[in-house]
Amino acid sequence: MQQPHRLNAENVLENLETSPQQGLSSAEASRRLSLYGPNELIEKGKKKAWRILLAQVKEVMILILLVAVVISLALQEYIDAIVIFVIVVLNTILGFWQEFKAENAMAALKKMTVPHVRVRRDGAEQQISAKDLVPGDILLIEAGNIVPADARLIAAVNLKVQEAALTGESESVEKDTDAMPDGERALADRKNMIYRGTVVTYGRGEAVATGTGMQTELGKIATMLQDVEDEQTPLQQRLAKLGRSLAIAAGVLILIVAGMLYLQGAGLKEIFMTAISMAVAAIPEGLPAVVTIALALGAQQMLKKNALIRQLPAVETLGGVTVICSDKTGTLTQNKMTVSEVVLPKRRYSLDEAAAKEGGDADLDLLLLAGMLCNDAVIDENAQNGILGDPTEGALVLAAQQAGWVQRDLQAMLPRVREWPFDSERKRMSTVHTLPPASQRTTLPPVLAADGDQGQADHLVLIKGATDGLIEVCNRILTNGVVHPFNEAEKEEISAENTAMAQKGVRVLGLAYRLMDAERLDQTAEYEQDLVFLGMVCMLDPVRPEAIESVRLCKQAGIRPVMITGDHPLTAVAIAKDLGLTTTDRVLTGQDLDKMTVDGLSARIKEVSVFARVSPKHKMIIIDALQAQHEIVSMTGDGVNDAPALKSADIGVAMGITGTDVSKESSDMVLLDDNFATIVAAVKEGRRIYDNIRKFVRYILTGNTGEIVVMLAGPLMGMPLPLLPIQILWINLVTDGVPAVALGFEEAERDVMKRPPYNPQESIFARGLGWQILVMGLIIGLLSVGTGYWFWNGGTGSNAWQTMVFTMLTFCQMAYALCVRKQTQSLFTQSWFSNPVLLLAIGVTLGLHLILVYVPFFNTVFRTTPLQPSELGICALGPLVIILISESKKLFLRRKLR
Repeated sequence: MQQPHRLNAENVLENLETSPQQGLSSAEASRRLSLYGPNELIEKGKKKAWRILLAQVKEVMILILLVAVVISLALQEYIDAIVIFVIVVLNTILGFWQEFKAENAMAALKKMTVPHVRVRRDGAEQQISAKDLVPGDILLIEAGNIVPADARLIAAVNLKVQEAALTGESESVEKDTDAMPDGERALADRKNMIYRGTVVTYGRGEAVATGTGMQTELGKIATMLQDVEDEQTPLQQRLAKLGRSLAIAAGVLILIVAGMLYLQGAGLKEIFMTAISMAVAAIPEGLPAVVTIALALGAQQMLKKNALIRQLPAVETLGGVTVICSDKTGTLTQNKMTVSEVVLPKRRYSLDEAAAKEGGDADLDLLLLAGMLCNDAVIDENAQNGILGDPTEGALVLAAQQAGWVQRDLQAMLPRVREWPFDSERKRMSTVHTLPPASQRTTLPPVLAADGDQGQADHLVLIKGATDGLIEVCNRILTNGVVHPFNEAEKEEISAENTAMAQKGVRVLGLAYRLMDAERLDQTAEYEQDLVFLGMVCMLDPVRPEAIESVRLCKQAGIRPVMITGDHPLTAVAIAKDLGLTTTDRVLTGQDLDKMTVDGLSARIKEVSVFARVSPKHKMIIIDALQAQHEIVSMTGDGVNDAPALKSADIGVAMGITGTDVSKESSDMVLLDDNFATIVAAVKEGRRIYDNIRKFVRYILTGNTGEIVVMLAGPLMGMPLPLLPIQILWINLVTDGVPAVALGFEEAERDVMKRPPYNPQESIFARGLGWQILVMGLIIGLLSVGTGYWFWNGGTGSNAWQTMVFTMLTFCQMAYALCVRKQTQSLFTQSWFSNPVLLLAIGVTLGLHLILVYVPFFNTVFRTTPLQPSELGICALGPLVIILISESKKLFLRRKLR
């Protein structure tokens, strides 16, 4: 069928073979239910638990360790096998749980189902389950209803629908039944359609269902959400690449060492034990656990700042974000229509100025009174934003309340007796109120005490609507308490002001009044003639004050903020300029995106920071285009329409207060306070975490490199196996792991938010990290194996040479943990107690190591020998060498930076 919004209502009804008076018959509805299926969102099968588990076990590091377990069992090295296997199990369980609990985004979409709806079937009004709704059903809707299906309006009385959750449009949309002209129409511009999941805020209407279930716009979003494949975060990609590289390196080293031992005539058991030791030395078993712990600690810190992390890798990803695509409504703005300015003839006030004006302003009082009475919104503390009804009308009520008017008292003093509802042709609303006796009008503006058109006035007519149309039916104007003729020059001046405000994205309403006597009250044609113009009220969805500073900080940190909204382009650009997000009028609409090629968008997207009138598919197009340029993209949002983009982005950020369940379940992070500023705090935390991850990667892999040097140099020097597998595992898990976790508590570098994000394509070894690991690992390894060789071959008679290697490695790594805290700052100018956790971790690690060396039970388990005080003293010299070399390097870097 042709798009229903382009057809007359009669043609739509004819195509769907239904009637507004009779609706569908029960038999036909049952047939269509079998044909189209129930009106619900269909969830695709989730990933099976065993597949998630298998994906964890297939990791390169895990496979190598499993091979080590099998070989250890074959060689009857049961303690080694048990320790390695426990590590495998813990890592697998952790990864499985993280992925398993993320498989539930569709469950939230199903919550959008409306339990019951009113329809007309068999010529009578019925209430049926929303699941039984079918195309062709006649829907009966009114204020407060959630729309149960996509439908074409066939009758509408003052109907307004809040579509923010679907289109991003902050303001309720006025609906009518007129057919739309041919041509592409954005969802927000289809005035004769209503869509599933949106909310009726005003009026009533009838509509014929045109799409149910997965054929609705909401269903299309669900399909898009299911089709979005999860992608690895930059950290996951780097760690996966690191794992593959280390596995290849381990394989090469094992072959080299095994070949050397074979040529030396070593036995099969010795070759296998050495191979296992090399594999264990090359693979940083503790690294995945340390990364997970660091991310979890970062998530806890972010939670204290109102950022709830749903996916742990998002902690690190935040630190690498290069573009933040932000929904406007409720994220950068307050999602609350607010009176920003009141424009009276020859003067204007901000709302705060109007409320605080000493001595009052009678003209202003009358304008605000008119806005509160010519109004159907009601103050309700239990409703969102404190208003029940249309957000625009609610803004007028709140403005009058702020100026001192009490809605209930005003309605009692000036009761409404008649009304002429708003319609799309007149574009205004009129109400008629009974005036109290003249003696009781002392609290009202003085002008209301005047006579009417014939004799004493006893009724007040109030009108609000589009300014251009309203001034055409006004022949008088109120200025400084005096009513005088409304001349053409004044009308042109007001019209120009109205146009200028509208171009800034501000919604403008004009207000007028007239006094009438009871004899003329039945002359409804006169209600909107010979009016007195009062002035204009300017309204907008104000920006969050903290969002302005947040946008500035984003730019300072090299992060590009981009606004993506369903609002009008003029409104979007005006808000973007207020935020400091852009200084130009450049904007792309959804229709523009539909016409652009991939290459065309790729060229324009670098220079455009505002996208308006977009649909969910357009958000996906924008994010895909940015990611194609290797940007790390964050998407913030709160509506159902944001869900696919939230899931597709490198990190999706949902609003915790105003956000829908769908957006939250599809996101990586939820802002508990809906505050854009929280994103900036989270980005800073993410950068700190990534910097710290690099620090403990540097620390752990330097230790592993040292172990490899020991294991390679030992056989070359003719020594027996320098370290046993269980000793290497202890170093990797405890000596490496405990201080590495403590490095995750390091404070942020001073310039963390004054530098651009690091290149998302860079290796984890970028910026000299690889060379630092190799050089320091070589130094630590040579110090350790050299010490062991001296005691093994030096004629000292000591059999503790292997324990000396074990101890020297541990002591050197403790010293290096202190050195890696800062890249260039000297160890002796840092605050030693800024990270007390690290000092505690080093103390605990050294204490545990001494237990292994001096407690007999652990001597047996770890094959260690108690050291003499002189031997322990020699091992203590190694850290001094490490600190001296590290300080020399930092001094060189500081001079280079100068």
